[in-house]
Amino acid sequence: MTEKGRRDFCITCRKETEYFLQKKNIEKTIKEKDYTFTITVAVCAECGEEMSIPGLIDKNIREIDAQYRAAEGLVSMDDMEKLMKIYKIGKAPLSLSLGFGEVTIPRYLEGQVPSKEYSDIVRAALTSPAYMKRKLVENREKLTDAAYKKAMAAAERIESLFSVSDKMLRVIAYVFKQLEEVTPLMLQKLLYFIQGIYFALYGKPMFSEDCRAWIHGPVYPEVYDLFRDFKYNPIEDARFALLEGTEEALTDEEKKVIDLVVNTFGMYGAKVLEKITHNEEPWREARRGYGDSIPSSELLQKERIKRYYTAVHERYGIDKEDGLRSYIRDMLKKAS
Repeated sequence: MTEKGRRDFCITCRKETEYFLQKKNIEKTIKEKDYTFTITVAVCAECGEEMSIPGLIDKNIREIDAQYRAAEGLVSMDDMEKLMKIYKIGKAPLSLSLGFGEVTIPRYLEGQVPSKEYSDIVRAALTSPAYMKRKLVENREKLTDAAYKKAMAAAERIESLFSVSDKMLRVIAYVFKQLEEVTPLMLQKLLYFIQGIYFALYGKPMFSEDCRAWIHGPVYPEVYDLFRDFKYNPIEDARFALLEGTEEALTDEEKKVIDLVVNTFGMYGAKVLEKITHNEEPWREARRGYGDSIPSSELLQKERIKRYYTAVHERYGIDKEDGLRSYIRDMLKKAS
């Protein structure tokens, strides 16, 4: 089966024909070791012979490179670019900070394959801010003051990510992936709805953190501390490049709930979401006795959140987007 408009010149047919793409296994020997790689080839729809298509050779090179690195446990060029991004450091300074020669990282970014030893150093820096800090200290004299201070400050900010659970980090990373703009206030409300709906559908919490009843609604204090510098602005946090791909560790059930929340509550601004939580019983009960402008940090007990959203599920069927939208409409009417 061919895709409409996918045509090029077939040297066997001696004319322009339609073609389709398919996967093909090839055998290669690299450093006296045999490998099987899967590449993309173009096949003529008329004669069945392979065709030479512009850009396909470059694609095959990238495919083989990625599969070779995966087979040997080597970091990718994307990994090195991610490392530069999260530590706010250039190619040459990164090389020096890791104890490499000044041109090592630039060469890797041009396609040179790193040794296993150097790859392991890059991977350790990518997965552990504490390790990166040690390398920065070890190689302090090789770096300019500006490069050292910027990278060290970034490493310390990254360490703050680990003040929350792995599950919470993965949930936040998945929310960031699904939504283009998220403010700290909006994120807090989405996390609260995710926890409540997961409780209702599966009878247990998605993440371990406790929620508090603050003036502007439910808040997870550890998450607040992570993003407090953004205030009311959308979160643009290079630290979360460290977590790209980790959301795959979420279960299908967890992703389902996050998608439900993102596709419904995620369509509204932070202040609208705040209004909804202000009309929900768990927050209202926890804030009982406090004036509107009086701060509080009362615990929103997990069991209370579970009971409330279980009752909401029984009434609205919040395992479906339509049910959640009905609930949101009713809560906004109540708030008006």
